[in-house]
Amino acid sequence: MPPAARRVRVRSYDPATSRAALAAQAGAVRTLVHALGDRADAEALLAAPTRLGDWTVRDLVAHLGSAFDAITDNLGLSTGDAAPLTLTDWVAATRTAAPAIADRARQRGAREYGGGPAEVAAALDAAVERALALLADEYPPQLRLPTRFGAMLLTDYLVTRLVETVVHADDLAAALAGADPGRCPPADAFPHDRRALAAVVRLLADALAVQAPGGAVELRIPPFAVVQCVAGPRHTRGTPPNVVETAPLPWIRLATGRTSWARITGAEGNVAQLTAGGERSDLSALLPVMG
Repeated sequence: MPPAARRVRVRSYDPATSRAALAAQAGAVRTLVHALGDRADAEALLAAPTRLGDWTVRDLVAHLGSAFDAITDNLGLSTGDAAPLTLTDWVAATRTAAPAIADRARQRGAREYGGGPAEVAAALDAAVERALALLADEYPPQLRLPTRFGAMLLTDYLVTRLVETVVHADDLAAALAGADPGRCPPADAFPHDRRALAAVVRLLADALAVQAPGGAVELRIPPFAVVQCVAGPRHTRGTPPNVVETAPLPWIRLATGRTSWARITGAEGNVAQLTAGGERSDLSALLPVMG
């Protein structure tokens, strides 16, 4: 008889920590956008391409702003009686919405964020400050708000905003480094808030464990997460036979489709950023976990 599927324990997140992490991560993003606006070539950088299809840097900043506007626009709205989405439900659902999200980013980029560099920075500042002002109030732990995928608890929705700000801050830093590698630091140098980075790493690892339940493979992302996943024989003691290990930013890029299994393992001739040992350790068919 095959072993029973291993039930995945999805972790919870402290809302006060999430709020503080979101404020800090937003501050780092705002600093980068303001620094961009101070440059003589700011208009050219705003028009620079990103790794997100045909999105420009301007579109990306607009999308970051919309991540905060979603809090302002939806907090306090009715959600009906439907059961709230879990965080891992939200991760899976994002894979269905990429075209709509891209369209909205382009529309906002041309509308609210269509001005000069200083106006773009001011629009982002305003979106962040409105949301953080609302979040300064205390809310009951069961408060829900509507999202494009269904109702979510506010405590969980805050974690989705951490995902948005960490993933897209990395996109933004990578785009600027690609446009001007001589003057813009590499994406790995972006000062992500450690609490935000930890939450995103853990959620994406848990999402993989939910989407591919089992105990045959141990995924390690030190210092933030260790999960077991993939159906098959489960180890109970000692060193597991199938181990995948990588660092936080490479894991986030892999889990969100910013890089490929072949690239991150060094199969394309680049420097490997992930180690995988064991006959079941190839996770390429299970990735990305998020759209």
